Amino acid sequence: MVSSRAMAPVACIVSLALAAAFPLADAREVRVATTDELRRALAEAKPGTRILLAPGEYASLHVANIRGAEGQPVVVAAAQPDQPPVFVGGVQFSDVAWLELAGLVVRGAPANGLNIDDGGSFETPAEHVVLRDIVVRDCGARGNEDGIKLSGVAGFRLERCTVERWGRGGSAVDMVGCRDGLIVDCTFRDREDDTAATGVQAKGGTRDVCIRRSRFEHAGQRAVNVGGSTALAYFRPKPEGFEARAITIEGCTFVGSEAPIAFVGVDGASVRWNTFYRPRKWFLRILQETREPGFVPCRNGVFADNLVVYRAGEVATPVNVGPDTAAESFTFARNYWYCLDEPGRAAPKLPVAEQAPAGGADPKLRDAEAGNLRLAPESPARAHGADAFVEPAQPR
Repeated sequence: MVSSRAMAPVACIVSLALAAAFPLADAREVRVATTDELRRALAEAKPGTRILLAPGEYASLHVANIRGAEGQPVVVAAAQPDQPPVFVGGVQFSDVAWLELAGLVVRGAPANGLNIDDGGSFETPAEHVVLRDIVVRDCGARGNEDGIKLSGVAGFRLERCTVERWGRGGSAVDMVGCRDGLIVDCTFRDREDDTAATGVQAKGGTRDVCIRRSRFEHAGQRAVNVGGSTALAYFRPKPEGFEARAITIEGCTFVGSEAPIAFVGVDGASVRWNTFYRPRKWFLRILQETREPGFVPCRNGVFADNLVVYRAGEVATPVNVGPDTAAESFTFARNYWYCLDEPGRAAPKLPVAEQAPAGGADPKLRDAEAGNLRLAPESPARAHGADAFVEPAQPR
């Protein structure tokens, strides 16, 4: 139940143009304790303003045109990180730039939990957005409702965010027409039965995005949907012949999911140095769902240096290849395969011959049933999977 101090209209659009008549006492740091105070602070925010939210419950919020500057973002953060403020309902930021949200909780939104978008101006994306230590849980119902929705966002980072339980037809994080982003050290957790559609999804012309060192626990039927199916009117800034391009998934850990990875209408993507534990039907899928003229067939995917631990009784077909794809253009290399119920089983049959496959011996996960998929020091799979991932010399 929303506290009395948080009660306010749900669909209140805050704009710089509608700023309150009375100025803030301190343009650099503002402390707020109610939804109305937060609206006022956002309306008057200037580059460099830090808005600190007291513990408690806040109402749904929709704000627009909040703009910081390079080196001077507008920051909205918990005043006490150990007692984060809780938004009971959805939060939406439209047409923003140089915005940072930190230490906030969004709970129980009937539709999307947290929206960041370009306000419908496809040629001018929302840009330079950081989401840090954000928790979104129990949002949506049976439809296409997402935990975090990013539409037309450029230059973004999601750091140490957690999304738990979202709409059954939606995604934990849904990116439409986004670019130049990093999702790092995040956790996506759904339930094992009646699973949602997808965990993280990159579609609608999304490009140059890296998903790194994150954990997926039964995070949708497709834990990462690299690509997807987007109506042409929603591609940002316009259709360029692919659903997704230059997407990288590295150093991540996957537990369950019908297919941990799905390449769908992709023009180049890499899945490398990840650990997969007990996928429920396929290791990965290669599909084509957008078949409009000018779109490339799903092609040029790379699946390399991963550790895959599975049960033969749970994997119907190692790789599901759909029609109208270019599966022959994919590369499989140096993956370590271990079958729990048939130890010593040979590497699975893939759409193309794998380069230097490995496996067959127990990789010695520390405590898989308790969720600890780290490798013991004596593991024969030390060169594979998330434990083998090395941070790039030039972090994104």
